[in-house]
Amino acid sequence: MEITRSGAQPSTRGSAEYFTGSVRIDPLFSHADPARVAGALVTFEPGARTAWHTHPLGQTLVVTAGLGWAQREGGPVEEIRPGDVVWFPPGEKHWHGATATTGMSHFAIQEKRDGTSVEWLERVADDQYGP
Repeated sequence: MEITRSGAQPSTRGSAEYFTGSVRIDPLFSHADPARVAGALVTFEPGARTAWHTHPLGQTLVVTAGLGWAQREGGPVEEIRPGDVVWFPPGEKHWHGATATTGMSHFAIQEKRDGTSVEWLERVADDQYGP
């Protein structure tokens, strides 16, 4: 058994290469092989969002606070609220983040394949962001 105490892992800022706006990432868990799953609490300030990206084995989001938006390529921008669980299947191009006026936090859970859990793509253009 392993217990990771709250506050034992430092928060980081979301890289400007992969995020627009102010994003804080609080790592929760990530274990060595053969384990593949990792999770973090991600907090987006109003207007903040990810770049477009995919996950080789999919991603689950559990919204914990605020109001957000998520979109898969070719689909509408969807509103996401606390308690919502969002699943992006493997390889599905998508983005997610806060609304323009309200922050949002979610747990992000994904698995690694060959040591990689995400492929980052282009930024979400301002005219793509929002409903």
